Amino acid sequence: MFAILDIETTGGSPKTEKITEIAIYFHDGEKIVDEWSTLLNPEKPIPYFITGLTGITNEMVANAPRFYEVAKELVERTENHTIVGHNVKFDYSFIKSEFRNLGFEFERNTLCTIKLSKKIIPGHKSYSLGKLCKDLDIEITDRHRAAGDALATVKLFELLREQQNGEFDAALVQEPSGKYKNLNEYLTVEDIQSLPEECGTYYFFDEQKQLLYIGKSKDIRHRVLSHLGNATTKRAMEMKQRIHSISYELTGSELIALLKESGEIKEQKPRYNRAQRRTTAYWGLYPGKDEYGYITFTLRKISETADDPVTCFKSKKEAREVLTKMVGKHWLCQKLSGLYQTDGACFHHSIRQCNGACVQGEAVSAYNKRAEAFLDSLTLDRGNVLIIDRGREPDERSLVRIEKGIYMGYGYLSVNDAYLGIEEMLDCIQPSLDNRDIRQILRNWLKNNKVEKMLYY
Repeated sequence: MFAILDIETTGGSPKTEKITEIAIYFHDGEKIVDEWSTLLNPEKPIPYFITGLTGITNEMVANAPRFYEVAKELVERTENHTIVGHNVKFDYSFIKSEFRNLGFEFERNTLCTIKLSKKIIPGHKSYSLGKLCKDLDIEITDRHRAAGDALATVKLFELLREQQNGEFDAALVQEPSGKYKNLNEYLTVEDIQSLPEECGTYYFFDEQKQLLYIGKSKDIRHRVLSHLGNATTKRAMEMKQRIHSISYELTGSELIALLKESGEIKEQKPRYNRAQRRTTAYWGLYPGKDEYGYITFTLRKISETADDPVTCFKSKKEAREVLTKMVGKHWLCQKLSGLYQTDGACFHHSIRQCNGACVQGEAVSAYNKRAEAFLDSLTLDRGNVLIIDRGREPDERSLVRIEKGIYMGYGYLSVNDAYLGIEEMLDCIQPSLDNRDIRQILRNWLKNNKVEKMLYY
């Protein structure tokens, strides 16, 4: 059975726009057996140019049902049907987006009459619905209205079926929705559909169950599909072909996903995480003091045997850009910060943007107070703190433990156990190893993201 449909929308992106009309003709492969259509209130204004194109006005949809009011009927009517559309990806992505906003994953097989037409009746200058129907003498009434375009698609569908004696499935194998077309020979649609669209870590394994790759994402299924669809380098293509199975672990918190991914890559050293086995930051910022007692800063490459830097960078360029910005913000000296090589005063001193620490013209205590403020902004909290954030379920919270600036691990706590004392909460922590990458992840995360609570103890 086929559900041949068309929709009208407030715009072109399913992420930001909404459906204003939907029409479906139910087809048994020979004839229409039922039909269904409705205007929908998109719960947002319809742009003027869209009204000009479709004729659908804000007044027309004001009293129309919202999508959630027809969602159940749409699911029931399309069950065991293949969704057919002209550029079906567009219609299907909007419908999936509307259902996703309701917390439901809508999955149907799809068939695109553009793809069918190009295979079965090649040679047309254009395969847009209007121009193709004109070439084929298919009449379209109510162009750019859902029912009119859907009915034209029905006529095109039937013509294509006739061209193939009712068996065009052999001319173009029905694919599940297009995003699954890039699976390798070992993975099925069911394998991918079983992956959650939630935050966590995921794992690729080969035929011998050897770990190939560890990744993290806020949407595991989407990220795995991007691996399979965007494999362009030789290494990425090789990995894609070797994937026999995929597993995952939900974390709820993106911070924990980052920490877990980093730690597990270093511990398990998967073949295709080669670039991430070592530190991803190659330049560090190191504080010191000069002969007069002024705090100084030096940028240099990170060595495995060197002292830990106060912060890390992926490149010297990034390091200098960030340091230059912070020197300006905290009114520090270019020379003492390693940004200006000179035996005398720095350039900023000549334009009165430095108080003269470079030539001992500023009190050491005054200068160091600002330098220490800069250091404090870079340093992981030196106290004992539990970072409390979202968990894997609504009634759960995640915990990340830092003790005297050292990462100790993470765990989870039921909201029903919120009365627990600190010691009981600490017992929930799964111990993990600290390293400079982990500290950099924590620093960056706490600087750029909000968490639910910071509990000091």
